[in-house]
Formats: sequence, structure tokens, C-alpha cells
Amino acid sequence: MTTEELQPTAPQEPANAPGRAEMPVEGRAGADAVSGSNEFISWGSRSDVGLVRGHNEDSFLLRAPLFVVSDGMGGHAAGEIASSIAVETIGERAPGTADDVLLGAAVEAANLEVMRAAEEGVGKPGMGCTASAVLIEKNRMAVAHVGDSRVYVLHHGTLVRITHDHSYVEELVDSGQITADEARMHPSRSIITRALGSDPDMYADHFSLEVNDGDRIILCSDGLSSMISDSEMETVAVSSATPQQAADNLVAAALTAGGSDNVTVVVVDVLNDGLADAARRRLLHRAAGVSGVIAAVLAAVVLVSFAFIRGEWYLGIDNGTVAIYRGIKGDVFGIPLSELVGTSAVSITDLPASVQDQLEDGIRVQNEQAALETIESYHDQIYQEQERAAQIAQEVDSEGAPDEGARQPDDAEAEGGE
Repeated sequence: MTTEELQPTAPQEPANAPGRAEMPVEGRAGADAVSGSNEFISWGSRSDVGLVRGHNEDSFLLRAPLFVVSDGMGGHAAGEIASSIAVETIGERAPGTADDVLLGAAVEAANLEVMRAAEEGVGKPGMGCTASAVLIEKNRMAVAHVGDSRVYVLHHGTLVRITHDHSYVEELVDSGQITADEARMHPSRSIITRALGSDPDMYADHFSLEVNDGDRIILCSDGLSSMISDSEMETVAVSSATPQQAADNLVAAALTAGGSDNVTVVVVDVLNDGLADAARRRLLHRAAGVSGVIAAVLAAVVLVSFAFIRGEWYLGIDNGTVAIYRGIKGDVFGIPLSELVGTSAVSITDLPASVQDQLEDGIRVQNEQAALETIESYHDQIYQEQERAAQIAQEVDSEGAPDEGARQPDDAEAEGGE
């Protein structure tokens, strides 16, 4: 973007944002390309002086998750300085999260810095630039924008422009006087209505939107959007495998179409929007919650069961005698559900067979006192049985003994009787 037409001269190496000395210059002279990636995003970029301009006034910043494209204006030693100041300032003032309000404030701070530099004799009076910045945080992207550089999102193969040009021809398009294709060729297409460097009260458009895995974000100067249509841009973006290939191919398409301006393209692919991780964490949290509930229910069941078991009593057998047990007869996984509380002198052999069978299975009683009373009743029954048996034995003995008062016949009488 420039406010004056320059005569074509030999392309020069571009003056890009700080760090450009480390940027590998690939391909033709005057082209910078930088790429990179992390676990969430992957990016690529290319900036080219074009086929007509004598120097590159574009600057761009790759400081993941922050990406900026700025198109300078004001002529040699002015536009590139303005755009460089803009990307430096935005990089310094940008927030750490996808907060579009703070990102817009960083762009507005860059406007004041460009104006201050011009007042102090850095660059030239009247220099200015555009700025399009995005900050991507998982599935949220903050956008701040001034001028006619653009931001696009390629979602499911469809390219959507998400910024609005601050330009004279865009106003004509908005009013229906010309079409978007006519705007690309309009003689007043270089006139922008809002930029950094001219108005201290300049404000930046800013907003946030959701991005997802597989989305491709494209930032570009008007050296791309003024040379090829959005539909051509979509075709190239869809057919390029990596962000760097997309940036290379888009710049190549602009050069093929004439390359009448500097062209800068930054392409960012969303690899991981964090939604799957968040869903996994929610699932784990829910599972942990359910597990906690289950554990609590089981603990409650165990406590209730334990209380119930502790409240049960029964009479059983211990070493051949009647014993008192607390709990329930049986075991769980080899763990007995009862404990021996006391023994007695009552031998089970002294009890009826039916009672012995019941004691084998355990005779439930209400409490320990009831158990003691039952054992006492066994004592009484055994004593009574023993008394009865003794009485019967005595009666049998008395019935079988001879009567001492009766006369016994002697032998002579017995023989005489015969």
C-alpha cells in the first residue's frame, strides 16, 4: 500500500519486522519465508516485494500465538518504518490471552507510536500503515484490524473474509455502487479511510470468534487481495497441504496476476482447538464424580451393613458347647461376619436333636441378654430332663425289687407243693 506511485526498479531485499535478519531468504530476491508450529497451531509466511515496487513496505510478526501483518505507506524509508514500528508495538502490547479488547488497544497504541516517531524525525511526516492482528488461544481467536489488510478463515473448504476494509472502494461496495471484483481494479482502490499514523483518535475494529481443528487462518496485505479474487484464494488455500505451501502458493498467484504491489501472506492452521481435551477432562471429572458417588454409596452400604451385622446375635456351637455370637453366621470372601462373644457349659449332646440342628445353622436371638436367657433355659431343660430321668430310674428300680414283708416259701414247702 502506498500513497504515491513509484517507478519500477530492481527488487530490493525487504525491510521487515525485527528478526528479519534471521529469516531465511528463499527463492527470488526480495522474498522472506518463515514457518513454525507447536502442539496447537502450525504456521507459514511469505513476503515479496512484487514485480513493480522498488522496495517492500510490508512487515509481519510471527510470535505464536500472535500474528500480525502491516502494510506501510509513505514511500521509501517511511512505509516500511511505519509498519515495522506497528508490528513491534503490537507485539509488545498484545495480551497473553485471546482478549480482542486488549488486542485492539495494542493496535491503537501502535498508532500513537507511529505518530510519535514521525514527530521525532524517525521516518517521514505523513507515514502510516495498516494492521491486521490475530491472537489464537485454543478455540478462541481475537482479531484487531485497521486499514485494508485482511483476515480470512478457511472453514471446511469455504473461505470467509472476517475483516472489513477501511477503504473508499469498500464503501462503494457496501453501498452497492460497484462489485467486489470491480473494487479490485478500481482506480481509487489505494485510498484507505482509516490507518495508523494520521489520527490520534483512530480506533481499531476488534472482535473474537471461535476456530476449530482444521481451520486455516490467512492474514494478507492488499498485495494479495487486490490481485486475485477470494474464489481464487480459496482454491489455492484448499489445495495447499501445509501453511507454508499455502503462503508460497498464494504469493505466487499474486505475482502471476501481475504482482503490482508488495504482497505478504501469513497462514495459520489450527491443529488442536482444545475442545477434545476439555471434553476428556469433563469426562474424567464426571467419572471421578460418579466414582465418588459410588464410593460414598458403597461406604454407606458398608456402614449400614456393619451396623446391621453388629446389631445381630445368635446362638451357635463352639467346641461342642452352646456359644453366643455377635453378627451373622457366614462369611464374605473368607471374612467371617460374626465374632464369638461368650461360651457356656451347655453341651449340645444334652439337647434335643432338633435343637442341635438349629444350633448348627445358628439360632437368632434379639440381643446378648436374650442369648443368656436362652442358655439358662437350656440349663433348666437339661436339669429338668435329668431330674425326670432320675425319677424314672428310681421308679423302675422300686418296681423291680422284692417285697421285704412278704413270706418266701422254703424249699420243703416248695417240694411238698410239687
